[in-house]
Amino acid sequence: MTPRWHIVEEGATLTLSRVWPPRFDLSAEARFPDARRLRLAQQIRQDMWRRLRHLRGFRPVVAVTRDAEGLTVKAGGAALSPVPGIARHHLAELLSDPAHRRRWLTHAGRGR
Repeated sequence: MTPRWHIVEEGATLTLSRVWPPRFDLSAEARFPDARRLRLAQQIRQDMWRRLRHLRGFRPVVAVTRDAEGLTVKAGGAALSPVPGIARHHLAELLSDPAHRRRWLTHAGRGR
């Protein structure tokens, strides 16, 4: 059975979440140039899951908001147990990693 994902657009924000409503027990933000929001969210979600899958009950969420300067990504999600500080560090490190960012943006292409 293929897992279902909620993809919700509310104004300038697209949210990709396994469960609805989404919850951010853990989160980090990063800025990106304009790109296709859903493709960017899917790529970030995949790598975030790979990096944080050890968290008990982790349910990833990625929210991408477009503004005049580009995109703001809020990535993280819900967990069943308390989130250790190292997980926050790993998430922030992932969102700032140049190689990941380059690959995500290549996949997401140009915005709008």
